[in-house]
Amino acid sequence: MAAEIAQTLDRGLRALSLLAAEPRGITMTELARRLGINRTVAYRLVATLQHHQLARRDTEGRVFAGMGVLQLAQGVEPLLRAKASPVLRRLAEDVGATAHLTVREGDEAVAVAVVEPSWTDFHVAYRVGARHALDRGAAGKAIRLGEERSGPEYVVTHGELQPGASGVAAPLLGVSGLAASVGVVALGELDVTVVGDTVVRAAREVAARLT
Repeated sequence: MAAEIAQTLDRGLRALSLLAAEPRGITMTELARRLGINRTVAYRLVATLQHHQLARRDTEGRVFAGMGVLQLAQGVEPLLRAKASPVLRRLAEDVGATAHLTVREGDEAVAVAVVEPSWTDFHVAYRVGARHALDRGAAGKAIRLGEERSGPEYVVTHGELQPGASGVAAPLLGVSGLAASVGVVALGELDVTVVGDTVVRAAREVAARLT
């Protein structure tokens, strides 16, 4: 027998998940349609989410996830690091490059877990909290790739964030409500024919640990 659930809370959480998955926002009509409710109920749900800063509306009436979601996400980051760190450690040691888990925050990519290789003489210094635009660097572009769900399995960039540095990243797929990527960054060139597949496997393993 299925457990009883609170219908209003369930609708609110489903609405929040839809907003989190739509960085360009969503109309109230579309939100109501996708939730299977009428517009009056949708307005009440959004008003409640706005009251808790979990949603916002622009001047055209489109609804977005609110800044309060980021505050909730801060409590999730330790869990993400704990789940991803063992995989990132193996990836860093196997490739000989700095490995990272990066998530989307608005229009930026933010590193939430970073592991540096122990045996290399030189490696890229990359810190937790480092952020950059989604359209620059392998990590951000891989997140976009995951949202499009099409094209190659990984992204390769050269010198976009740091002169002389190369990056390879793959999107984290199948984790509800999380737009993220796993990747490596190194000084000089990387053998992408090998590193690309290694990064994809690591991304799949992190996703499996989070689901």
